[in-house]
Amino acid sequence: MTCDHCVKAVSDSVYGLKGITKVDANLKEQLVTVEGTAAPSAIVSAIEATGRDAILRGSGASNSAAVCILETFHQDSQNGDVVAPDGPEGKTREVRGLVRMVQVSPDTTLVDLTLRGVEPGKYHASIREYGDLKKGATSTGPVWAGGSGTTQPRGILASLEIGKDGRGAVFLDHSFQVWELIGHAIVVTRQNENEGPLKNDENTVVGVVARSAGMWDNDKTVCSCTGKTLWEERKDEVKKGMI
Repeated sequence: MTCDHCVKAVSDSVYGLKGITKVDANLKEQLVTVEGTAAPSAIVSAIEATGRDAILRGSGASNSAAVCILETFHQDSQNGDVVAPDGPEGKTREVRGLVRMVQVSPDTTLVDLTLRGVEPGKYHASIREYGDLKKGATSTGPVWAGGSGTTQPRGILASLEIGKDGRGAVFLDHSFQVWELIGHAIVVTRQNENEGPLKNDENTVVGVVARSAGMWDNDKTVCSCTGKTLWEERKDEVKKGMI
């Protein structure tokens, strides 16, 4: 953002989303603070629609947010383990989606799931009992039960339709807390598990849930591990297909 007109353009675009209650765009700091219940991915997309780029710096309160990067695991196998083929030509493991979670009350968490680069069709998203990705989706176990006495596994998240462009998204709320999910895997697939165990095909993606920054928790401007700025890190993520 370079002027007040930029600030207005960004603010108007974000206010156009359902569920937004407040937008505060700071020209000097190049930061936009948003209050509301819209999907984080939708907020970033609204800013990008104005011709600008954006990085999500944090959401929710401290210890109330989580993220899961979804990748394909259909590589060649060796001794039953998933291994990455040597060389760029043999690479088949790619980032295909992202799940963001923000806990908004003691018993409600918002889930923002986006997929891209997969075949069209109906997909099913679920939290699994384990976070073991040694054998990709096949080693993540059954759907997470979420405690004793449940009549239906709490790990069943949602179904979503992927369009002809290979993209799809779902935004929902679920009755679990973020801390319960840390370390569990999430699987999104077209496969029907009633017909047999999961396989690592190119349209099945999986990742492990990890904590992410809450509002104002991530105030760094340079990544301490690589020395790159946040924007340089973002460009790397775009090249890898993550964004």
